[in-house]
Amino acid sequence: MVRKTLARITTGKSKKPFGKKVCLSDYTNGLEKRQDGIWYASKTDKVSYPRKGNEQCFGIEDKSFWFQHRNACIVELVKKFPPRGKGPIFDVGGGNGFVAKGLLDAELDVVLVEPGQTGARNAMKRGLQHVVCASTLSAEFKLGNMPAIGVFDVVEHIMDDLGFLRHLHNLLEPGGMLYMTVPAYNFLWSNADDYAGHFRRYSYKSIEKLCCAAELDICFLTGVFSWLVAPLFLFRALPFRLVGKSKKIIADVEATMNDHILPAWMERFVKNQNEWERRRISCRIPIPFGVSLLLAAQKRP
Repeated sequence: MVRKTLARITTGKSKKPFGKKVCLSDYTNGLEKRQDGIWYASKTDKVSYPRKGNEQCFGIEDKSFWFQHRNACIVELVKKFPPRGKGPIFDVGGGNGFVAKGLLDAELDVVLVEPGQTGARNAMKRGLQHVVCASTLSAEFKLGNMPAIGVFDVVEHIMDDLGFLRHLHNLLEPGGMLYMTVPAYNFLWSNADDYAGHFRRYSYKSIEKLCCAAELDICFLTGVFSWLVAPLFLFRALPFRLVGKSKKIIADVEATMNDHILPAWMERFVKNQNEWERRRISCRIPIPFGVSLLLAAQKRP
């Protein structure tokens, strides 16, 4: 069943709501800028993410059809459901800054918030100006002050996902926007999820229930990578179920990374499918399924 857009906010064309400069002291007093140009918190945080995950992704993000299409869909979503207030989008758990750079290239102001030093340093290499090496807790962000937050493939790494979304809700200003991507459907679970440190995958129903419990109103919810559902089930999830968790279906990390690079004969098909999805999002038409879910939600004014 195709899910309809929830008309929670005005989505007509508006003036660019982002300021040209970002003053982090408007949002926190708990950070220190060091010689490398990165803002650091006094404490470090543990995260459920592979120790070398950011380093491994950094080498393939710019060439990956998956990362590129996800960026295109995120940018379309933000343009169609922009923040109401002035200020940056805080890309929380933003890794190497690939999404943040995509938002910046689309002339949107952005602050990367990444607890891992490798990711933060890679983001600086990408040319991002505002990089915070901390979590939202250790950074001591002020409550009720952020115009927009992005969490792109982050929430599935948090054991207490509801507590985390309630925390983000508290950071947002009234009417503030939350943008999110999460992996979809438990039947697609595989060794890749175990390796990545995921606690869960989500359905439409479960993500709607989660946002409702966190007092966030969903404005738009869609699947992405709809064409990948069958291949992911057949070549990852099904072998994982048949052979079992104890045996390694994915031979090594390099094999997983190679999945992001398409053979030449598939490129045209994938490009057409991805462009179809991007146009649907641009027209605010939800896609009823996909291996990932993409949404925009709003804190009640």
